[in-house]
Amino acid sequence: MSLISQLLPKPKTPFPIVPRQSIAGRTLALLVAIMTFLSCVTFGAVYLVQNSTLAWSSEVGRELTIQLQPVEDEQMLSNIRTAISLAEQTPGVSRAFELTVSDSEKLLSPWLGEQFDISAFHLPRLVIVQLGDPSLFDLEALTAKLTDAVPEATIDTHELWQQQLNAMAGTVVLSGTLALILILTATVLAIVFATGGAMATNREIVDVLHFIGASDTYIAGAFQERFLAIGLQGGLVGGACSIVFFFVASTITNAILPDQSATQVELLFGQFTLGWLGLLGLILTVVTIAILTAITSRVTVHRFLAQIAP
Repeated sequence: MSLISQLLPKPKTPFPIVPRQSIAGRTLALLVAIMTFLSCVTFGAVYLVQNSTLAWSSEVGRELTIQLQPVEDEQMLSNIRTAISLAEQTPGVSRAFELTVSDSEKLLSPWLGEQFDISAFHLPRLVIVQLGDPSLFDLEALTAKLTDAVPEATIDTHELWQQQLNAMAGTVVLSGTLALILILTATVLAIVFATGGAMATNREIVDVLHFIGASDTYIAGAFQERFLAIGLQGGLVGGACSIVFFFVASTITNAILPDQSATQVELLFGQFTLGWLGLLGLILTVVTIAILTAITSRVTVHRFLAQIAP
C-alpha cells in the first residue's frame, strides 16, 4: 500500500478549504470590480478638479485687474498708459498690459459667439497686472497712486472669485469623500454577506476542521487568503477599467466635443491627465479595497466561528 501511494502523483497544493471557483466567488469578484471602478473614478474626478482648482486659484491670486471707465479715445489711451506705468513701478509687479478689444472679443466668444462686436458697446477697458512676488506687492500704495492720477480707475483683486472657486473645490472634495465612504461601506456589507454565505455553505468542512483540532485562526486565515485573492482580482479589473475610462474621456474631450465645449470641460477637469500621483492614488485605492476585503472577511469568519463554537 505504501509503495502504491509513493507511485501515485502527489498534488502540488493542498485542497483549499474555500472553493476557488464558485458562483458566489465570481459574483463577489464582479462586485468588487464595480466598486473599485466607482471608487477610482470618484477619486480621479476629485483629484482632477482639485488640481485644476489649485492651478486656477494660484493663477487668479497672482493677477489683478485695473478697470478704466469709458472716456474719449485720446483720454482713454492716456489713462491706459498711465495705469500700466504706475503698475509696473509698484514693487512685486512683474508685468502690466492692456486687454485689447480683440482680446475681450476672444474671451467672450465662447458665450456670445464669434460674430459679437464688442466695439459697438461703451465698455470699460482693462489693464491686467501680473504679480511676480505677491508678498512684495502693496495694493494700498497702487490704489492711492491710481486714485490721484486716474480717478476713474478701480482695482479688482479677484478675491471674491478666488473664494468662490475654493468653496466649489471644497464642496467637490467633500462630496467625493462622502461618495468614497459610501462605496467602501457598501463593499464591506457585500463582503460580510458573501463571507457568511461561504461559511454557511462550507459548514461541514468547518466542523470537520474543528473536530480534528484546527484553530479558528487557521480557518479564518484560509478564508482571508481566498477573499484577498478575490479582492485583488476584482480590484485590478476595476482599476484597469477606470484608467481606460479616463483615457476615453480625454480622447472624447479632445476629438469629439466642439472646441467651446471641450474648453469648458478642460477648465473644470483639465486634460483628464492623472499624472504619476493620480495613478499612484488609483493603485492605492485598489490595494485598499483588496486589504479591506481580506480584513472584513477575517472579522466575519471569527464572529461566525464564535457563534457556532460548542
